[in-house]
Order: sequence, then C-alpha cells, then structure tokens
Amino acid sequence: MKFGWLFLALVFPVVAFANPDFVKVKGYDLEYEIAGNGSEVILLEAGGSAGMSEWEPVFEKISEHAKVIRYSRVGNGNSTAIKQHFTSRDYADQASALLTELGIRQPVIVVAHSYGGSIARDFAAAYPEQIKALMMLDPSSEHDVDILRAIDLEKGNEEIAQIKLADMKHGMSNQYLDFWSKRPLPDYPQIKDMPVTVITSVKKMENPPNLFFTDRGRKMWGELWQKWANAFPQGKSVLTEKSGHFVQFDEPDLVMSELLALMLKLDK
Repeated sequence: MKFGWLFLALVFPVVAFANPDFVKVKGYDLEYEIAGNGSEVILLEAGGSAGMSEWEPVFEKISEHAKVIRYSRVGNGNSTAIKQHFTSRDYADQASALLTELGIRQPVIVVAHSYGGSIARDFAAAYPEQIKALMMLDPSSEHDVDILRAIDLEKGNEEIAQIKLADMKHGMSNQYLDFWSKRPLPDYPQIKDMPVTVITSVKKMENPPNLFFTDRGRKMWGELWQKWANAFPQGKSVLTEKSGHFVQFDEPDLVMSELLALMLKLDK
C-alpha cells in the first residue's frame, strides 16, 4: 500500500465525476461506474485510500473488451465518509455485497492495485464462486517488512518504525492498522486454481529512500511475487523496470496486454 506512494511521493490525478452512481452496501453509500458490454465482468479494486479515479488510465480501454466496474470503498472518493478501522476481509465482504447489489450473478475477473491486492486475496478465498481470474498490479504484501529486515536487521527495523510514523502523520487511514498488522493472507491453495497474473514493479532508483528500494530490495520484491504467482498452476509473474508503484499510470498498455492475455485463458 503506502510503501509505494509514501516514499516515491507519487500522486495520481484526482478526477471529478459529474454524476457518479451510488448504491447502498452494508449501510454505506458507495460511488461506482459501470461501462462496457462484454461477456466478461471485471471488478477493479483500488489501492489504499484511493477512489475509483485510480483506474482512469485504463477504465475506458477495459470497457472495450468487457463490462467493467470501478468503485470507491467506504471512506474513499465520494463514498460515505467515515473514519473506522477496516480489514481487507471487511472490504472483501463489501465487494461481494456490492456485486450482489449490482445484480452481478456471474463470477468476475478481479483486477487489483496495491492494498487492493490484499482485498482481492481475501475476496478470492472467501468467495470462490464470485471470482474466475485474478490480476494484481504491484500488490502490497504482508512480507514487505521482511525484505528490509533480511537486508539489514537493525537498520531495517529503524526504517520500519520511521515508515509507520510517517504513515500515521499523513493521517491514520481506515486500513492503517490492518496494513501494519502483517497478518497472513490467503495464498494457493486457499485461493482456488484459476488464471492469476501479478505485475510487479522492480524499477531501480538512483537514490533509494530506504532498503526496500535498493537494488537488492527490488530484486527480493520481484522474487517474492514470482514465487507467489508461480505457486498457482495457471499463475504468471510479470516484472517491470519501467513502472513505479502505479503501473496503470506508467504502463497502461502493459496492463491491457496482460489483462487480455488473462482473459484469453478463460476462453480455452
């Protein structure tokens, strides 16, 4: 989640939607948008504290190939503003309810970014009947702190403490406690056998702000997700040195090509 944007100071454009649609989900008003008429349904799950505008670079492109849904989780975008601690499982339950409220009966392809990947993993394990494929863009991991400690235990622990403090100073987000709990999340085979693609940023930095972004840290980050994806019989890992944390902004064409390749697997 914030390992990506906190240190790289990446700011994605905020897009104002003139007339967003809203749906009541578990007592909250969630803004959403649906586009496209393809046979497949794709649910976009944004990163931590991000609204549905995070998908602006690829939303229309995806709608040319499938019915696509983007939304803002409670507390984000124009959805119900609330300060409350949620877990990725809480958000997964809300995503499931969202699909039900929108009348989506078929299993969907979930495309998730950053902390949205944690939500997607919980969703896939808890609601296997609602998902048929998974794609994650530089997802957050409960093991990211392990990389810092593996490189240099003492310095790594110091940097982790600094990161948590800086994260809190930016305002304690609804997923702050969950993100920093580093609790185990579902892997294969807790998540069923299905097409899975993970695109991971291993872009190197001339002046890395911490151990996570050193060359060694980048290498370990890529290897972590390669191993995770390759555990799935239909898993695929894609490493990119051209994108930072926001792959959909830096390489929208890569996102689209990999998504279409994932969809082709479903046709076989």
